[in-house]
Amino acid sequence: MRTINTPHAPAAIGPYAQAKVVGNLLFTSGQLPLSAETGEVVGTTIEEQTQQVLKNLEAILTEAGTSFNKVVKTTCFLADMADFSVFNSVYETAFAAEVPARSAVEVARLPRDVKIEIEVIAEIG
Repeated sequence: MRTINTPHAPAAIGPYAQAKVVGNLLFTSGQLPLSAETGEVVGTTIEEQTQQVLKNLEAILTEAGTSFNKVVKTTCFLADMADFSVFNSVYETAFAAEVPARSAVEVARLPRDVKIEIEVIAEIG
């Protein structure tokens, strides 16, 4: 097992790793729309926040030696399911080649009162 930690994604805000590699699979922690540089929330709209989350995930995928093309499963947590279609329009830009399996659920509240959190499982190699 290997821990992934990159300065190009926000540092963990609790006792967890940005991601773990087990065998040829990468498991990320849920990523929030936080700036890697400041730790502050980026954006106020679902579009802006989803773009930032995808940017953070891309940094972790890159650090682990993989990419969005190798993501096999995502879990998406939305603060408001009314944002679902707008979220989808941004989300799909990351998965041009092949879409992964996905779960998307509305939750009562997310850390820092953000609108979106996404975690991924990706193949390495």
